Formats: sequence, structure tokens, C-alpha cells
Amino acid sequence: MRETGRVSDAPASEALPPEVTDPAAADATGQTDAQEAKSHRSLPRSAAFRRFIAEGWGPQPTEPTAPDAAAPYAAARRAVLSGTFPGEALLVPAGGLSVRSNDTDYRYRPHSAFAHLTGLGTDREPDAVLALLPRPDGHEAVLYLRPQGERSSEEFFADARYGELWVGPRPTLAGMTVSTGIRCRDVAQLHADLEESLADAATKGLRVLRDADARATELADTLRRSGSAGHGQADGEEERAAREADEEFATAVSELRLVKDEWEVEQLREAVAASVRGFEEVVRRLPAAVASPRGERVVEAAFDSTARIEGNGVGYETISAAGEHACTLHWIRNDGPVREGDLLLLDAGVEVDSLYTADITRTLPVTGTFTPAQRKVYQAVLDAADAAFAEARPGRRFRDVHEAAMRVIADRLAGWGLLPVAAEQSLEAEGQFHRRWMAHGTSHHLGLDVHDCAQARREMYLDAELRPGMVFTIEPGLYFKADDLLAPEELRGIGVRIEDDVLVTADGCENLSAALPRDPGEVEEWMARLRTAAPGGS
Repeated sequence: MRETGRVSDAPASEALPPEVTDPAAADATGQTDAQEAKSHRSLPRSAAFRRFIAEGWGPQPTEPTAPDAAAPYAAARRAVLSGTFPGEALLVPAGGLSVRSNDTDYRYRPHSAFAHLTGLGTDREPDAVLALLPRPDGHEAVLYLRPQGERSSEEFFADARYGELWVGPRPTLAGMTVSTGIRCRDVAQLHADLEESLADAATKGLRVLRDADARATELADTLRRSGSAGHGQADGEEERAAREADEEFATAVSELRLVKDEWEVEQLREAVAASVRGFEEVVRRLPAAVASPRGERVVEAAFDSTARIEGNGVGYETISAAGEHACTLHWIRNDGPVREGDLLLLDAGVEVDSLYTADITRTLPVTGTFTPAQRKVYQAVLDAADAAFAEARPGRRFRDVHEAAMRVIADRLAGWGLLPVAAEQSLEAEGQFHRRWMAHGTSHHLGLDVHDCAQARREMYLDAELRPGMVFTIEPGLYFKADDLLAPEELRGIGVRIEDDVLVTADGCENLSAALPRDPGEVEEWMARLRTAAPGGS
């Protein structure tokens, strides 16, 4: 339930750092006369009510007494970042709430870099900023966030965006210091603290993660402009230098996630295990999906409800693609039927509370049995995946995984007579005809983001050697659209993708999602067991 005309409809630029409202220009709920004239709110205004609502409350939730399990790992990551940018102030914002419609917000999720460097997950903490402030021996981490609101404040009952009666209590600064191991300060102090830090002659500069929060970026740009005044640097040159510095910072933050530590790997294992249970629930719900005119939504709901119950939610919008929709790579409308005889391509992953996500795809025969044509395409994709797995080991390059899969895809398509040249020619840079039927890559890094480490340099990603602790997907596919006149008629409308989550180990790799069958015969047996065990199964 939301009341229209919430108090916190102030411009985003006023939220970080908070501005002080002139009490002479505002009413009892913080609204100016102009805002009040447009408001649809119906809130009590009397001083007696304000005194009454502040009284008679029990104690706030118990404060944490020990650091979160992620805290020491996050501290180690911050230490690496500190060593990369000695003497510079570094800002990593969590980001603010995002309006969904009028006075309702989307469910909050912090920026992935903020989660990585603080260990905070779920919906913690809107408007917060992690600052690494330079010190003689490195950096001091300071976490700036909104403090817990007083129950005697108007925010408590009148602010539908931040007030405790509306959205629940925020943690105290002291409690957050304990749980994160980071000194916490009111976000209203951020501006002054940064000014003080930048005034120190030993501070070499300021960098901010620009895409995380426009307000924090504006603050950083303002401070940099004021700090460079009179230094003879043209405005354009100053802005360009700042953006280049920030881009370099974003790259470093992204590359910091290329190799996962043991805590991160455990989070990914949990995400995969929950996702497996989500796939199982989908199979049980297939009869209901077939019976519904929008069966893809039944499939989506089955998986997404598992994700929400067992984790924070889904790591990305679930692709529930039946029949010809499986040939649309990012089909998320999910409004079509699920028909007997078709394939269902389900690309989905649970995001656990730490915000680490799985990313798994299975292509399932709706009836529980592949047709000969479906099995033919499925086996080709599985063989390509197996070839990619053989390359996933230390010392090989990331791109080798993709190239191994492509050799199989090109070979099969050539054998089926679909390519205008031999497979070897198609694999050459000036050929690539086989990519008509598999336009996407075979692998991407996986972690806090489904496409993790996206700002990493090419030499650290595509051209990098694989190292133990890297986690990525292997996901070849073949897609023959229903209107593809170059494809054999028996294959038109068939789309197959098989995707697994892979951990590079000291001597090879581990398929983290191996609990979900991949072999076509095993897929059929697995589906039969689940459907027999389901209520009403046969």
C-alpha cells in the first residue's frame, strides 16, 4: 500500500548529501506550500498527534554483535583496490531508489561493486557511499549512509520512501560498523569529509564509480572543479581527465571480480543449487503450463517463485521460451503457449541474498521426449558444449572455450548442408557463416552480475589465460527460426541452448550445475521421474 504524494518526492540531487529544508517554507510533513497544493496526502497535522505517535514503542531490533561472514573477504578486496590507487580518494556508491511509477519504487538492489567491496547484499543500503580515504599507510574505508530515523521525527510516520512506518527501520551506524567492519558515518557528512580529504596536500585526486549514482558523481565533479580552480587547466581538459580517471577506476573495480575467492564460490554454489530446485519445479508445473493460454508465464512464475522464496530473487529476467520463441535469444515477454511436442528453452538463475547469481539454460521437450529432429539439434549443441568444457582449464585462453564450441557448430552445420562453404572456411574471420545460427558467444564471466566483469579490459577477459577461481558460463546453442528459408523445414522453429556454470580449478574445471542432466536420454528420465512424483502425476 502506498499513499500518493509521498513526502520524499524531492529531486534526487537533494538526497546526497541531504539538504536542510527551510522550516519557514514547509508544513508539518516537510512539504512546501507549492508541493502541498498538489498533494493527495491525508496525514495528521496536529502537534498532539506528533507527540502521541512518538510514544509507547518498544526497543528497536537487536544490534549485530559480530561481523558478517563476508566482511573479511570484502576487506581483502578493498586492500587490493587501495594498493592500485595510492593517495587517491575513491568513491563507490550503492545507488539510490529508482521510481517505478509515480510514487512507487522498484525493489532496491545495490550496485554490484558496492556489494563486492562492503559485503552487503539484498536491499542494503539505498543512498550509501563507500569511500576509501587516503592515509599515510594506505586508505581508511568509511561507509556513509542514512542513519536510523528517530521515532520522534516526521520521517518516521510521514515519509513513504524512508520512514520506518512505511518501509521498516534502517540499521544504526554503530550496528553497520559492527556488521561490515567499516567505520560508518552519516551520509550528510560525506561532502565535508571529502573536502577535508582533498584539501590535504598528500591527496593526489578523487575517483568515483560514475555509473552507480548520478548524485555522487555530481558531487565528485563539483569537488574536482573547485579543487582545480586557478591551476591553469581548461574546463574541457579537466572534465576529460576526470572521466578518464573514473573509467580507469571502473575497469579496476570490474577486474577485481575476475577471480572469485572461496566465499564467493560458496555463494555461487548456493545460487546454482537453488536454481536446480527452480528447474525441478518448472518440470512439475509443465502440465499446468500446457493447459494455460500463456503457459510461458506459468513456467516463469514457477521458477521465479522458487527464486524469491530461496534467495533474493532472479539474477536477471527469466527467459521462458517455448516453440519458435526459443529462437529469440533474449525472449522475456514470456506470453506464449507451451504446446505438446514443442521444446521449452528455460534460461534462468536464482540470485541469493548476497547477490551472487546462477545462470543456467536447459532445453526441455514439453512432452518429456525429444523428437528425432529435436534430438539431432540438441546433440549437436551438447557436443559443442563438451568441446568447450575440454578447453576450460588453467593456461588456456578464455577465447579458446568459444572457439572449441564453434568448431563443432560449424562442422555440424556443414554436414547438414547449410553452409555455403566448408566448415574450415566458415571458421575463418572473413567467413563466420555458421554464426547465422548462433549469434551469441559461448561464455561470459559470472558472479554478482550475470554478465560479470563487463568493464574489464579485453586482454584481461577475452584474451586472458584461465586461472583457478574464475567462474563463467559455457552456453552454445543453435536456433532455426520458423521463417528461416535457408534451414531445412524439419528444423524450423527449433531453438536449443545448453548452459552450465563452470569453476576453473587447479587442474581443470568443475561443472557447478552438473546436478541438472545434460544428456538427452538423462533429461528424459529426469523429467519422467519429476512428473511422476508431482501431485496428479502419472
